[in-house]
Amino acid sequence: MDTQFLPAERSEPHAVEHQSELLSREPNLDRFFSVVTDVILILNEDRQIVYHNRNLLELPGIDQRISGLRPGEAFNCIHAFESAGGCGTTKFCRECGAARAIQSSQKGVPAKEECRIVLKDGGGALDLQIKSEQFRVNDQEFTIVTATDISHEKRRRILERLFFHDIMNTAVGVRGLAELLSMATEEQQSELREMIHNGSEKLIEEIRSQVMLTAAENDELAINVSRINTKQILQEIYMLYRLHEVSKEKNIVIDPAACNIEIKSDKAILSRVVANMLKNALEASRPGDNVTMGCEIEDQMVGFWVHNPSAMPSKVKMQVFQRSFSTKGEGRGLGTYSMKLLSEKYLQGSVFFSSSEAHGTTFNACYPLEI
Repeated sequence: MDTQFLPAERSEPHAVEHQSELLSREPNLDRFFSVVTDVILILNEDRQIVYHNRNLLELPGIDQRISGLRPGEAFNCIHAFESAGGCGTTKFCRECGAARAIQSSQKGVPAKEECRIVLKDGGGALDLQIKSEQFRVNDQEFTIVTATDISHEKRRRILERLFFHDIMNTAVGVRGLAELLSMATEEQQSELREMIHNGSEKLIEEIRSQVMLTAAENDELAINVSRINTKQILQEIYMLYRLHEVSKEKNIVIDPAACNIEIKSDKAILSRVVANMLKNALEASRPGDNVTMGCEIEDQMVGFWVHNPSAMPSKVKMQVFQRSFSTKGEGRGLGTYSMKLLSEKYLQGSVFFSSSEAHGTTFNACYPLEI
């Protein structure tokens, strides 16, 4: 059977049943693992579950028929059902911390990895810390896997780092403008004062944005619907970023054909999403590149888009909307994840992208004309 990562072959059902019975006869196994707060799995050589503690059944969406499944199938990982080989056999599994940890331990090297599992059927996601190690029972090799839920801890850590990173960037920009003001001609001072005012407003907006993200993550974000002009949204975001540090030696262009209509949505949330698309595009661009943004109407939906000429590496494409992934490094941002979270959960919209060497990268955010 074809695979793009780990072997697809599985043990026969009778062999799985025999291994489960073998472990069930181990003295005190259930008693010991019942007092552990983590999820415990024991896998055979084909990565199939032959034992689990009761904690597994307390996770969301877990089916009671666990024996013989692989971890991703038991957890309802969205990628575990994309190929006939199942969990561990898709190209996405190459980036899965659980799959890598199991592979390492089966080669004799105990491993600890972090893993984010996107649940199928819109069931959300799990952030897990995975530890795995081999052990032997009656001359048979097994892999013991512990899974610890670190979702809350990881979310808090990333939000804190993001907050300080963005606030520092904005504050440095305002300071730089203030230094220019002292050296500017009288003619230049008026424009610089306006830029300093805009930078100060951005600093306040960054703080509000972090409050927004925290509320969104905690299901506490309130929606404030108002009439919004689409062209004005683009122009305001252009003014916000045209002198931003990430725009240095790059050109921001508003598509002349961008639609100019009124929609009903939440301006703060919508602005956050489109601004994130622009900021990510600028960070991915090279000096001299044009980054273009626009919007269009199609099938009673308004679509905002941002294009840059650079192509995404395949590894980035596979993880781009994951909460724990950032193109800027560990704990450096939630840009693409927040775009998807805010759009789908609060604006009744969707976010998607296309990327190739020939056409560059375009992010799209589509919404109803009225929410």
